This record gives sequence, C-alpha cells and structure tokens, in this order.
Amino acid sequence: MPIRCLTFALALVASVASATGMNPASESAEPSRAPIAIALHGGAGTIRREDLTAEREAAIRGALEEAARAGHAVLGEGGPAIEAVTAAIVILEDAPEFNAGRGAVLTAEGRVEMDASIMTGHDLQAGAVASVRGIRHPILAARAVLEHSPHVMLVGRGAERFAESRGLQFMPEEWFVTEFRTEQLRRIREDAEASLAPEDRWYSTVGVVALDRDGNLAAGTSTGGTSNKQWGRVGDSPIIGAGTYADNRACAVSATGDGEYFIRWAVAHEICARVRLGDEELDAAADAVVHDVLVEAGAGGGVIAMDPGGRIAMPFNTPGMYRASIGTDGELDIRIYADPDD
Repeated sequence: MPIRCLTFALALVASVASATGMNPASESAEPSRAPIAIALHGGAGTIRREDLTAEREAAIRGALEEAARAGHAVLGEGGPAIEAVTAAIVILEDAPEFNAGRGAVLTAEGRVEMDASIMTGHDLQAGAVASVRGIRHPILAARAVLEHSPHVMLVGRGAERFAESRGLQFMPEEWFVTEFRTEQLRRIREDAEASLAPEDRWYSTVGVVALDRDGNLAAGTSTGGTSNKQWGRVGDSPIIGAGTYADNRACAVSATGDGEYFIRWAVAHEICARVRLGDEELDAAADAVVHDVLVEAGAGGGVIAMDPGGRIAMPFNTPGMYRASIGTDGELDIRIYADPDD
C-alpha cells in the first residue's frame, strides 16, 4: 500500500484549486470560536471481524484517520466545508481499500467506471459526474462542475473532456485496478446466479460531511459503483438528493448502500426534509430512514449526517460500516463494526 500523508493531500487540493480557479482554504476568513466538525464513511455492508486480516483492518483505520484529520485541518484553519470534504475524499480515493478512485470495483468489462457528487448547504449548489474513466479524483471533477459549469451533472466522455479542460489529473487504467478487485470480479463471473450483483453485500463507497467556522455545511460522495455492473449502470452516489445532500437549514448527508433503493426513496433528501419540515432531531430522522424505511424496502446500507450544530448521526443496518469523525469536541472516533466493543 502506498504511503499517504496529510501534507500531500492538502498540497494536492491546493494545486487543483489553483489550476481550476477554486478558492484555497488559506483565502478564507480568520478562524473563530465557532464549532467545526467532520464525519466520513468508507462504505457499509457485511463487515465482520473474522473477515478482515489485522493488516487490512489497520490499513482501513489508518486511511480513515488520515482523511478525517486532513479535512479537520482545513476546518481548523478557517477553510470552507467544501474544501474539507474535498481534502478528505481525495485521500480515500487514493486508498485502495475503498471502492472509489484507485481500488474501485470493476465493471463486467473489467474496467473502472466512477461516479461522484458534492453539494454546499449555504446555497444548494451541487456538482456531479457519472460513468467516468481515468480521472484520478472524481470528487474534484464533481467540484469543478459545481464551480465552473452551469450544469449539475456531467456523464461519460463529456464529463471527462470537461475534467481535462479544468486541468484535472488523469491516470492510466491499470493504475486504478487492484488485485483484490480483479479476484472479486473473477469470483462473481464464476457464479452464474450473481451475474449482475456482488458476491457479498459490501458497499465501500466513500463520503464526507463537514461543518465550517461560518456555520456552513457540505457533503460529498465518491464511488466505483457495483462490481460487474453493465449497461452504464449509475447508482445513488452522484445523484443529488439520493446519495448526497446538504442544506444549512437542516443537515448534510452522504449515503452508502443499495443504490437503486436510495434513489427511489431519495434517502439523503428525505433525512434533511424530516429535519427541516418535520422538526425531527437529526438522530431520529436518520435512524427512521435507515432502520425503518430502508429495512422495510429490503435495502442495506447506511448514512453519515450532520446538522448545523455539528451533531453527527451515522446509522447503518448492516453488520458494519467504515466510519470516522472528529466532532465539535475535537475528539477523533474511528469505528468499523456494529458491536459496542469496536
């Protein structure tokens, strides 16, 4: 596993910001005493202690910590929430343990095809890309759509050309493909009954929500989709209101799970709507959608959510969810499993 460092991540985001005309964190207002917080996930699913080697678990926890600290560092310097979300996700996209960027699952053709979205809560601006290949950091392409395009979502070759025009980095196909994903696809192909689905229920999409010093929320999500997918399938991750949503009046949400169900129930927006219009507390709203609505529908997965006060909810209805947070108290918390001993 390549060495990843917080310094590199922040430098990468800063360099991309310069190339695309984005405002770096250093140009933000001076830090104040207002609360800041960040939460992130690396996917939910059938995640059990006995299925992870000590080395893989350590690598996952290490990547989660690095991403959380990178995003929190941006917030601590007075940077905007969108910058913190970006800084954290680029680290997760480079971490081969997750289904996003390098290490993403393979399509039926044996290729990597990625989706991402990002949204800011103070103005409801959003950007997304879907079915893109070769872009090292799809989240940066989604952010470029938000900041430099009149559109919300770009797909396929058009999205790739747009990313090229913004000076974003591309990598060769083989850079994204890992031995783990190659073996995963081989096992799926051997099972005729699983020709369109993963052989196990792992949704290792990555996502981040953040609250900055100005009281603004942002959310972002990035994924490789489902293993062995065909026909240009796109899930919930790049769809605003399904896999990603942010609204300062309610909350910021990033989801991971059975994408088709998250689209049908507009999960991310549903949680925020319950908070804003139903006067529900964040925990209650997120729990109701994940444990009642989705379970009744037969869908697995989870969400991370944050309200304008920095309160965090991370419910999931699967055996585990890779997750980490640094709350308003500044304490880092990293968890994988559902059991209380984690």
